[in-house]
Amino acid sequence: MASTTDFRNGLVIRFDNELWTIVEFQHVKPGKGGAFVRTRLKNVKTGRVLDKTYRSGEKVEDVRLEKKKYQYLYGSDNEYVFMDMQTYEQIHLNNEVVGQTSKFIKDGMEVEILFGEGEALGVEAPIFVELQIVKTDPGVKGDTASGGNKPATLETGAVVQVPLFIQEGETIKVDTRTETYVERVK
Repeated sequence: MASTTDFRNGLVIRFDNELWTIVEFQHVKPGKGGAFVRTRLKNVKTGRVLDKTYRSGEKVEDVRLEKKKYQYLYGSDNEYVFMDMQTYEQIHLNNEVVGQTSKFIKDGMEVEILFGEGEALGVEAPIFVELQIVKTDPGVKGDTASGGNKPATLETGAVVQVPLFIQEGETIKVDTRTETYVERVK
């Protein structure tokens, strides 16, 4: 059990028989009455966000999650196969668990899988990935009315905005947290 004094960003707690992570929290001590803690919680499985207020000193059940390194082997429309890097065991995960991460992982890439209470809860891609551009329109010189960006389709199917000078066949670095272009890879 954890108290409200133990709250920190990233702490995973059980609330309404579901796992939630604390995205942000704020201790409030009003002039009248007792202190309390405002929290913003995010459901680990569904991603739903909820605001919840706790009285100061209230106890909550904290949950320990485990991250393990896996290698992405291959995927189909609704199933993805990963291999444990130590035991070489394979696990099959569906779209609900992999989620938006599928847009930035390719065969052979190392990822971290989040486990809680014996089941896979989510997949985290590396923060930066290098992917090849398979389709983008050619940049027209002097065409900067739109801010100098154009859409580009990556080898995994994801679409990101890139500068006009980027061409098809080039490899770029993408930030998976914000889904944005970082730089061209030589």
